[in-house]
Amino acid sequence: MIEREQADERGGAELISDINVTPFIDIMLVLLIIFMVTAPLMVGGVSVSLPKIGGEAITRPEKPVIVSLDADSRVFIDKREVPAEERDELFKTLARQSESGEVYVRGDGAIAYARVMELMGELGDAGFARVILVADLKPGGGK
Repeated sequence: MIEREQADERGGAELISDINVTPFIDIMLVLLIIFMVTAPLMVGGVSVSLPKIGGEAITRPEKPVIVSLDADSRVFIDKREVPAEERDELFKTLARQSESGEVYVRGDGAIAYARVMELMGELGDAGFARVILVADLKPGGGK
């Protein structure tokens, strides 16, 4: 609390009390920056090096199905690795449960195009209506 004295008309001192909100604003701005930096890191699951593309970011459903393919050709749903023998049945179950019929595929940039296409074929055969490839946007939005 800041206290300062002001002389009133009679020459006496009057006490004025103000609340200093500057430290509060500083803390709120720091928290805002922290959330802005960490929010994109919460999306996805497995760390893959996505290829950079141009274009606009798309909106996605609240609870999307995200399938990741890492540099070692391992398949993940969120952060859980899915062995090859379990994929077919699990993909079919997820396709039935999906409200939008969409699945997002995150493929590491080091993976051969043919391997990504094989995974997309498996997801299409399982019953997903739309298979969407995920990539990072180039700085500047692809301009």
